[in-house]
Amino acid sequence: MFLQHMMGVFYHPKREWRSIKSEHYSTTHVFLAQISVLAAIPAIALFIGTTQVGWSITGSDYVKLSVSSALPAAIALYIAMWVAVGFIAYTIRWMEKTYGGSVSFDECMVLTTFTATPLFLSGLAGLYPMLWFNVIVGLIALSYSVYLLYSGVPEIMQIPEDRAFFFSTSILTVGLVVLVGLLAATVILWSTVVPLSYVSG
Repeated sequence: MFLQHMMGVFYHPKREWRSIKSEHYSTTHVFLAQISVLAAIPAIALFIGTTQVGWSITGSDYVKLSVSSALPAAIALYIAMWVAVGFIAYTIRWMEKTYGGSVSFDECMVLTTFTATPLFLSGLAGLYPMLWFNVIVGLIALSYSVYLLYSGVPEIMQIPEDRAFFFSTSILTVGLVVLVGLLAATVILWSTVVPLSYVSG
């Protein structure tokens, strides 16, 4: 059913949001059946891409990571995405009453997960870790995630359209802060806790 919903949010998002709402997914189900799979996509793709293909900024002079350093980095990324989704869902729950919402944490988790689905799927670009390619794919995925957010908030959070716009903007701000925080934490981890070691391309 999750795969059907995942495809549905791409083809007819507003109708699919209503269907998702009626399913009443629990937080446990979302974490175990959805996030556990989705978060693995960018982690595994980047692990394969950086160790087998190599990282490049311009499309030449590829540099590969050693498996011993890429593996803990991939595991850290996987865990970080679990934490990020949970934190954003908690923030949505915390903010909702300000905008007239009254739903459970389960709905907040569902909104966060399905909104972030394009970003998780864009992690497949990590199989070919060229900077310009990954940036383009990431921006496209981010744009569609924003669209899903603005279309999903009124349906999932049961908030009037006028308030839903401002609520969605608040959620988007939190999401972007979390994204920047993840990037900053990644740089810190790579330089301290999980230092990267390179091998010739």
